[in-house]
Amino acid sequence: MILGFIGTGRISSSVIEGIFKSNIKVKNIYIYPRNRLIAKKLKKRFKKITISKNNQQLIDKSNWVFLGITPTVGNKILPKLKFKKKQKIISFISTINLAQLRKITNKKNNIVRAIPLPPISIRKGPIPICPPDNKVKNFFNKLGETIEIKKEKSSISFWATSGMMAPFYELQTVLSNWLVKRGIKKNEAQKYIVTLFTALANDSEANLKKGLKYLVKESQTPGGLNEQAVKQLRKAGFYRHLEKSLNSILKRLNKV
Repeated sequence: MILGFIGTGRISSSVIEGIFKSNIKVKNIYIYPRNRLIAKKLKKRFKKITISKNNQQLIDKSNWVFLGITPTVGNKILPKLKFKKKQKIISFISTINLAQLRKITNKKNNIVRAIPLPPISIRKGPIPICPPDNKVKNFFNKLGETIEIKKEKSSISFWATSGMMAPFYELQTVLSNWLVKRGIKKNEAQKYIVTLFTALANDSEANLKKGLKYLVKESQTPGGLNEQAVKQLRKAGFYRHLEKSLNSILKRLNKV
């Protein structure tokens, strides 16, 4: 299999890293970046990477082409490129839908939208894809856990929740900084908070059949610390604002 990546931002770079840590057999990976420095770093790390002269050369050489570019760049360059009929296109572009992709690439079939996140570099995390595609599903299952979505409208909701990645890290930062202000060393504070959240995520996964609401209830004792925290955060509108932010992101995505 020969793969091509147009764009080498954080998502594409993470996917490439995950591929080389997996048992996916690739002959070569062609990349054409806007940032030459990132491309050189990737080539230095992985022997099977070739930096293409241009995007068309990358397309001509690849079986699958991954689009890891911004919507603005995509709308500008994709109509000028010629894709092969049986070539698969996997798009990471959040605000260019399937109908638009088919139009600007002049391809009716073999286009899949995917939502990988940076943890794919360590072969962790969900990868929603739309529409369902067995080959793409099997590919991403080696890099995480593929979630097939039949309706594109539903996939947009998944895309909206991916916007909670930075807020998640911000929450961890706030908590670790709070510990630092109380005399805890920065590295110890960060390690504790990250380990705590990892353990909580593992607990959530282990109790998935019981439901997340079950864990909210079970982690609180009458008059306890967790009950106090939940009540205060609810009163302050923390969770309401979280939902409001998601609705705002969804509204933006639905404008496409």
